[in-house]
Amino acid sequence: MAYQLPEKLRTLEPYQPIIGQFNVRLDANESFISLPDNIRKEIGEKVAQIDFNRYPDPYAVELCSKFANYFNVPSDLVVATNGSDELLFLLTSCFSDAGDTLMMVKPDFSMYGIYAELAGMRVEVFEKDDALQIGVDALIAKAKEKQVKILMFSNPCNPSSLIESREDVIKIVESLEDTLVIVDEAYMEFADNASVMDLVENYPNMMVLKTLSKAFGLAAARLGFAVSNSTLIHALKAAKSPYNVNTMSQIVGSIIFDHPEYINECIAKIRASRDALYNDMLALKERQPKIKSLMNTKSNFVYMEVEDAAGAFQALREQGIAIRLMKNYLRICAGSEEENAAMLNALETYLKGA
Repeated sequence: MAYQLPEKLRTLEPYQPIIGQFNVRLDANESFISLPDNIRKEIGEKVAQIDFNRYPDPYAVELCSKFANYFNVPSDLVVATNGSDELLFLLTSCFSDAGDTLMMVKPDFSMYGIYAELAGMRVEVFEKDDALQIGVDALIAKAKEKQVKILMFSNPCNPSSLIESREDVIKIVESLEDTLVIVDEAYMEFADNASVMDLVENYPNMMVLKTLSKAFGLAAARLGFAVSNSTLIHALKAAKSPYNVNTMSQIVGSIIFDHPEYINECIAKIRASRDALYNDMLALKERQPKIKSLMNTKSNFVYMEVEDAAGAFQALREQGIAIRLMKNYLRICAGSEEENAAMLNALETYLKGA
């Protein structure tokens, strides 16, 4: 009898990024700021010294130490991974047993559910309210009812761009003592006073995820981090591959943390671009009733409901402008001033004629 794919893979489709030649890329929530020449030179000099015949540091000690120093957390409570995707795969496959339940909210990052299903978990979806916020009390009640093993959500949320308060996140963690609560803070640099990363030692059931792909502008390096209590971090170190972060990425990440003033400057520029984009979209919404709603963004992108969103998406694509289509919504990342202007002009032109 010929080999048969397991059921969970038979209908699974590969992730489909937007591919093609685009003059404006506002689809992947990347930073529009590329590394300056002085940091590139510093990286190049370090890379030239690599012993390529040797494996990388299995625990990325220098990188984790510099991450910890920047975020003011203990370095022994940090694990570095090959992007946050590796963390999502490890957490769903190794921190659960087959048949356990993962709860995710909707809308949120779809890969949470995909990794959970591949790990043999049951996926329970909690629908957000009409304002696209988590109803905390209802979520807690449902998680208890379904005996959820892992609760995973992004904060600020991708794609809604909205944020749950620090107090609400703490309430969730404290109310679900038997559940591992994983808070993905990939976009937290674009919000204020909501991170719970400083509290990881206080709770046995909480883990915070971070990435250098957004605010830090290192999407190409694939660097993710987990911050948690000593028990969960020890387990994560035991479960991960021994040489999971390559030496070049470790160098790039370590060097970027040597330039905190550059990091903070980038965050300020991205926030300014986000605010300008949001305000311009508000003004466009006043002129164009086909924009049904616009979320009050706390991330590096805007999220809005648009009449004939698919048509707008295709019209911009044909003009070399990449954004994300999510059913009736468009998610548009903040870009450079020129990129934002080109996108806004193309979008308004389409909406006028549609």
